[in-house]
Amino acid sequence: MRHWNFDESKFDDLVHYIICRCPDLDKLGSVKLQKILWKSDTEHYVLKGEPITGARYVRQPYGPATTELKAAKQRLKDRGSIDFWRDAKFAGDYRKDAYKALEPKPDSFLTHDQRKIVDHWIHVICLEHTANSISEETHGLAWEIAKNGEELPMEAALVERAREPEGEELERVKKRARELGLI
Repeated sequence: MRHWNFDESKFDDLVHYIICRCPDLDKLGSVKLQKILWKSDTEHYVLKGEPITGARYVRQPYGPATTELKAAKQRLKDRGSIDFWRDAKFAGDYRKDAYKALEPKPDSFLTHDQRKIVDHWIHVICLEHTANSISEETHGLAWEIAKNGEELPMEAALVERAREPEGEELERVKKRARELGLI
């Protein structure tokens, strides 16, 4: 399993960017934030051969998660970029982390392709999923082959993508294939 250099600054900026770009912060908790990070890093790996941040992800009961998120949130809070708290009034007895951006989103740290990938997953995960539904969707091969707490191989994302793309994903794949001169 290959390990990537973790870019702490880029990771922090990405967390801040996601919080700023989520169209409905009432729908963003740590579960969805973890899934946006995972999906963005793995899709960029599949398309470009490397993840965006180099974060390592481990198998957790609700899907892939990085241990870097807790420290990043605290660094961003200490800098005055974001605030976060436990929302006790979310749904019954369930509590989730709630977020608020206190400064504008960073812009220049992502390439155009990275931004498109991240923005896609922010939209899909924030607006089209619950924490439960996106957790189930991220129980792919990488998650299945690992034990709880074990690092997930980024390479497994290649196998997970070895299926027929549909809808918007199919259009993105066709567009990328045209850009590469494959079709």
